[in-house]
Amino acid sequence: MTSRISGFHRLSLHGRRRALGVAAGLSAAERRLLAAPLPLDVADSMVENAVGVFSLPLAVALNFRVNDVDRLVPMVVEEPSVVAAASAAALLARAGGGFVAEADRSLMIGQVQLVDVRDPLAATERLWHARADVLAAGRALTPGLCARGAGPHDLEVRMLRAPDDAPMLVVHVLVDTGDAMGANAVNSLVEALAPMLEEIAHGHARLRILSNLADRRLARASVRVPTSALARPDLDGDDVASRIVQAGHLAAVDPYRAATHNKGIMNGVDAVTLATGNDWRAVEAGAHAYACRTGAYRPLSTWRVADRELVGAIELPLAVSTVGPLVAAHPRVRLALRTLGVAGARELASVIAAVGLASNLAALRALVTDGIQAGHMALHARAVSHAVGARGSVAEELERRLVRGGDVKLARARQILRAMGA
Repeated sequence: MTSRISGFHRLSLHGRRRALGVAAGLSAAERRLLAAPLPLDVADSMVENAVGVFSLPLAVALNFRVNDVDRLVPMVVEEPSVVAAASAAALLARAGGGFVAEADRSLMIGQVQLVDVRDPLAATERLWHARADVLAAGRALTPGLCARGAGPHDLEVRMLRAPDDAPMLVVHVLVDTGDAMGANAVNSLVEALAPMLEEIAHGHARLRILSNLADRRLARASVRVPTSALARPDLDGDDVASRIVQAGHLAAVDPYRAATHNKGIMNGVDAVTLATGNDWRAVEAGAHAYACRTGAYRPLSTWRVADRELVGAIELPLAVSTVGPLVAAHPRVRLALRTLGVAGARELASVIAAVGLASNLAALRALVTDGIQAGHMALHARAVSHAVGARGSVAEELERRLVRGGDVKLARARQILRAMGA
């Protein structure tokens, strides 16, 4: 499979589906599925009180090469520039061999909060000595996970104090969830183990739920781009690379910039997470919590220059899955995973980390050169033209006039359209 499809964005919708089908080896039925709506009965089975289906664009980012394997990356997103930017950055990355990425095993944390513990220090000691018994009980409760080589892995005990200074214990049950995200499995397990932990600690269990700060389930990606590949007609590549590093320095010391820096990363992360049927809200929560792990909000990626190469790296929690009810029920999710061609959750997390780094690179390169609006507005003009009813060659001309005038707004589009007599 190749992720390089020349002129893909210039093809018609039908042409893109056909080209994607050839590149990804999709059948004619699978290509037709790309354009089919989500069946209402499937939507009704997914959520309570369903009344219809709300659609977002399903796109594919090109040019990605991760761990020497080409990937056609499905993305679900409404922002015009996200897919184009990620694809452009992935093409830059190919000049240095693409992305290198990895993901930890799928360890999730289930928390049991214990309150009214008479002697927290003694209770901590008892819980630690009972670790093997608790894990054995946990394995008995998760035979399916254990049969797949996963299941309860370890136990931790933390002593904390409430705002009123009352002590509490928090027991962490670490669970390997395999190719699943694992929320239901972990929640069921800690609820079942809570009475046993209460008895050992001589306290009362309150919260029993997983943590979305999945910091034992990290994914990392890195890239090395020759500075020559960053050159612009008016800027030397070394200069562009130096500017990107300086932009990263601002994010490292200023949370106001770090929040926007990380939002650019999550543009790509969320889009792939959503396309593959995963919980993007959990991924967002974990990523931003991880960005605060030092006590201050920091960027999830870093950039430096070494040996005439721009070197980028990213690390973030990515609790994602390639199995489960949504994968089985949602035809487009199955198709997205098939197009991406990942073998399991760790491989999916690795690709998502690479896409996040690519999105960050694209944003930083634009910011330190032409500014973010130039490319964004060119794509935004297409949506504005469509919103005022322009189609075909009229829409193309309207887009050009909007961009040339620098006022890409609905009111201006209507004025131009009237002047065109369309």
